[in-house]
Amino acid sequence: MQNTELFKKIIAGEIPCEKVYEDDHVFAFLDIAPVNPGHTLVVPKIWSEGLLDTDPQILAHVIQGVQKVAKAVKEATGASGINLHQNNGEIAGQKVFHLHFHVIPRHENDGYELWHGKPAEPSSLKEMGERLRKALG
Repeated sequence: MQNTELFKKIIAGEIPCEKVYEDDHVFAFLDIAPVNPGHTLVVPKIWSEGLLDTDPQILAHVIQGVQKVAKAVKEATGASGINLHQNNGEIAGQKVFHLHFHVIPRHENDGYELWHGKPAEPSSLKEMGERLRKALG
């Protein structure tokens, strides 16, 4: 069963959290299992499952909130950089099916590893580029 209620309950105050930011459109709180101290989740107050089904106007508000929170996380933690993560679908690592962005402060030698890319042949890049341009219309 997909978890779609957790963040609704956090936003409503039914589940406690360490809230760091809220406005009319977004709610941000510290992750309870942080990659690094200051790891914050930013969620829209209006539910949508993920990035692909979110109304573009809501998404615009959310990304503005993400930027505001990311600046604060960087300042408050003294981080050298910030990673943003947003997973869509179970196969992509999504655990809570309510759109959310992870704002993760990064420090030198913090041990957090990013994805490992695989070399691609120029012909496969060309083919994929054509397929994407077609899908984009």
